[in-house]
Amino acid sequence: MSAEDDLQKDAENFTAEDSPADAPEGTSDGSPQNKTEIPLPQVDFSTFLLSLASSALVQLGEVPSPEDGKKAENLLLAKHSIDIICMLQDKITHGLNPEETRLLEGILYELRLKYVIKSQ
Repeated sequence: MSAEDDLQKDAENFTAEDSPADAPEGTSDGSPQNKTEIPLPQVDFSTFLLSLASSALVQLGEVPSPEDGKKAENLLLAKHSIDIICMLQDKITHGLNPEETRLLEGILYELRLKYVIKSQ
């Protein structure tokens, strides 16, 4: 089995549980990527949905931005975040069409493969 076959197998077996929080720290030369480590929450649907909702609240100017602590409206981005949540609701209710399924599978395969390559 070639190295490329091994990488492809690793990418195909990559799951949400194989999160960057569990990955080896640092860049390919062994130096740290970040000076501070921030624990990442478990990847699940509720956390993802709450993250989108929190972003929308920041964009609506309802809560301060975690970056600078200031409230600022960006209604265009807020609408975009709300539209993403609506799209998720529709896809959960009605499912993906075959083209969307292929696109999702292709994107996940490519991103997982790149992650596996960079984390070795």
